[in-house]
Amino acid sequence: MPELPEVETTRIGLMPVLGQVVRQVSVRNSAMRWPIPAHITHTLQGKQLTALARRAKYILATFSDANHTGTLIMHLGMSGRLILLDAAVQAGKHDHFDIQFDDGRLVRLRDPRRFGAVLWTEGDPRQHALLAHLGPEPLEAHFSAAYLHQQMRTRTAAIKTTIMDAHLVVGVGNIYASESLFRAGIHPQKHANQLTLKQCERLVEEIKATLQDALNAGGSSLRDFFGTDGSPGYFQQSYFVNGRTGEPCRICNKPILNIKQGQRSTFFCPQCQQK
Repeated sequence: MPELPEVETTRIGLMPVLGQVVRQVSVRNSAMRWPIPAHITHTLQGKQLTALARRAKYILATFSDANHTGTLIMHLGMSGRLILLDAAVQAGKHDHFDIQFDDGRLVRLRDPRRFGAVLWTEGDPRQHALLAHLGPEPLEAHFSAAYLHQQMRTRTAAIKTTIMDAHLVVGVGNIYASESLFRAGIHPQKHANQLTLKQCERLVEEIKATLQDALNAGGSSLRDFFGTDGSPGYFQQSYFVNGRTGEPCRICNKPILNIKQGQRSTFFCPQCQQK
């Protein structure tokens, strides 16, 4: 599943059409995670793309005309991609949604599994039911050691699953949780309420650094993710633990272990991340 760095990479890749006016919208299959609203084809036509933002793993595309403003809330789901193409490129089997602009380019949603989403709101998108109760962004100042330590005090679950809770902090998905915990030297099964303030400081620092490094690398290209221009990210080449079961730790040479937490694989070094 695309995580925060991949979604932010996608948002940045769409910036060339910022300021463009919508010429035409095509919905080939509205049966996504939630149905694409039927009115989208005429609601967007003639509107200008005035802002492209991200909240957690959602891309927020704001469109305006002289009469009113609204926002598309888009999610890539498990396998979705938003691709920037020339409008002449023919749609394929899994290309469900297009926004064509006056400059001859289009944004296309390609989603083989159809777990993605395209929704519309004319209110504040950050107050939408899907976004209103999300935690702080991990790269912003509000996500601090003091905040994390305060939140940890009453949580007895494992720290790995805790930092993946979007109500606590958004965008720390499975890959980046494992990588951040390794960098911080914290065992993934350690109870969240056992973390000291110093450990929280280190963990916040490493979450921010890991995500920023992934952003700088264009995200991680796994089975389904490529950027809007088809280019792969390459952060996976820098993984310390993720997907490296049995391989030697890059720090101590002990074999990397793999356990299941919340039905997800967790990778860690038993030497560098002792309980």
